[in-house]
Amino acid sequence: MSNGIAPIGVFDSGLGGMSVAAAIHRRLPGEAIVYVADSGFAPYGEKTDAFIKTRSRTLAQWLIRRGAKALVVACNTATTQAISLLRSEFAIPVIGVEPGIKPAVQSSAAKVVGVLATAATLRSGRLQELLSSHGRDCRFVCQAGHGLVELIEQGTVAGACVDALLDKYLAPMAEAGVDTLVLGSTHYAFLMPSITRAFGDQFHLVETGSAIARRVEDRLTEHGLRADASVANPALHLYSTASETRPLQRLAHALCLVGSEVASVSVDM
Repeated sequence: MSNGIAPIGVFDSGLGGMSVAAAIHRRLPGEAIVYVADSGFAPYGEKTDAFIKTRSRTLAQWLIRRGAKALVVACNTATTQAISLLRSEFAIPVIGVEPGIKPAVQSSAAKVVGVLATAATLRSGRLQELLSSHGRDCRFVCQAGHGLVELIEQGTVAGACVDALLDKYLAPMAEAGVDTLVLGSTHYAFLMPSITRAFGDQFHLVETGSAIARRVEDRLTEHGLRADASVANPALHLYSTASETRPLQRLAHALCLVGSEVASVSVDM
């Protein structure tokens, strides 16, 4: 398959990585994208490390069979647990996401940074490396966002249930003097309006979608994989491993990912 029509393969534990896919689509409108939301197995944050590694390999293989010229692991949990494995097994570029600890430390005036992430991301060695490398003069307040991914997977990004969990997790951070909040799951990017409504300008919010899109552009250019300039209206395929695809369809519409194919698929381990 020529680079002109070969897609960028993107996967996440569910719908959260759509924030990354949308950022890639905005920055690289000439690139085809195949996105798979593993909503049938979400959330990853409560799964074992072994399961996350195995599932990530399965999704990567599925995307490569569909001609992916590069892989984007649009999931903080899968990145922290499986990125090294994927890079050792596959010859194409593999780009991961990770919590924006460095930019958060740089932007925090109080040097008190909150990290809202899944339990699996918080226990990962990679996050601990990031905290140690960039936070010697900074205090971190870390919190697992239990229940938030499940709500987002149902298509709920605002309302009383979301507000109650955000208050439970973030009010203690505000009381501790946190002025910068790292959204350590791509799912949480969809909660930014709710966080702002509840906490005003208490937190500077750090998410990574735009930074990942820039990295994808750089890696494609470096490997000579950019799409042919002559390709018009590249394909945008969105898949979910859940039988219900309406949450994915609603999110695609909200993100202005028009003209995309949305379907349910089985990606067996």
